[in-house]
Amino acid sequence: MSYNDDMYEEEELSVEYSSDENSEPDVDLENQYYNAKSKKEDNPLLAIEEFKKVLFIEASGTKGDWGFKALKQMIKINFKLGLFEAMMENYKTLLTYIKSAVTRNYSEKSINSILDYVSTSKQMDLLQRFYTTTLEALKEAKNERLWFKTNTKLGKLYLELGDYVQLQRIVKELRDSCQTNEGEDDLKKGTQLLEIYALEIQMYTAQKNNKKLKALYEQSLHIKSAIPHPLIMGIIRECGGKMHLREGEYDKSHTDFFEAFKNYDESGCQRRTQCLKYLVLASMLMKSGINPFDSQETKPYKNDPQIMAM
Repeated sequence: MSYNDDMYEEEELSVEYSSDENSEPDVDLENQYYNAKSKKEDNPLLAIEEFKKVLFIEASGTKGDWGFKALKQMIKINFKLGLFEAMMENYKTLLTYIKSAVTRNYSEKSINSILDYVSTSKQMDLLQRFYTTTLEALKEAKNERLWFKTNTKLGKLYLELGDYVQLQRIVKELRDSCQTNEGEDDLKKGTQLLEIYALEIQMYTAQKNNKKLKALYEQSLHIKSAIPHPLIMGIIRECGGKMHLREGEYDKSHTDFFEAFKNYDESGCQRRTQCLKYLVLASMLMKSGINPFDSQETKPYKNDPQIMAM
């Protein structure tokens, strides 16, 4: 990602001035912000020092948009330069703005964007600190939607680390947030529930817990009011395909693997090739005369080296 990726900077918020008396500091802040921003390509360290001046000017008044935007830029530059401790300090300061200094919608979009930006890091300790710091701030801000997304990211991190004890804790928190007063899954939160199921499916797949996998797959079929990301549906349908394959239900297995392949393909996930192999296997076990590569979705992969090797 380049320094030009402005993380919603295109959504520059217009600053309205109620009088000439308080407009001058805002003009100073704006000028200093753009002065700093103009330096980030050629001299990022100097840009950081210039962005700090935005915060210094702002300190004479109240926290607002320009300080928030300056901190976003500093987070991004420090991350790019590998200055992670400085980045964390910037981020902690930025999180103090989300209660009242900027609008809820703007802060949510910005934090989402920062989380996605930092998630490209391979430093697991850094990511864990970043997510937990975010969650602590969101408890006070009471932003459930962003809390759910951040906790899901933390769960995926624990999955990657193989820390299933911590992952179980995250799953419980996520499930609790999607339950009715009677303790049942709230089917009105279908999209979130499917995300949780997909996370659990990956965990139980790694643990080879087929009983839990079957229960989760069947639970997912009851969710009707959801618009999940295709990657989520790919994970769920692949689980179903493997379950039906184990049980000798090759027709159902074929259907699930085909749906999993389509969803993985749509999301650009590399697991599509693995699912296509399973689809070919299910087709062979069905003893079907239908060529699995006759469909327009699978045809482009007919000569894939991994498929040809079968």
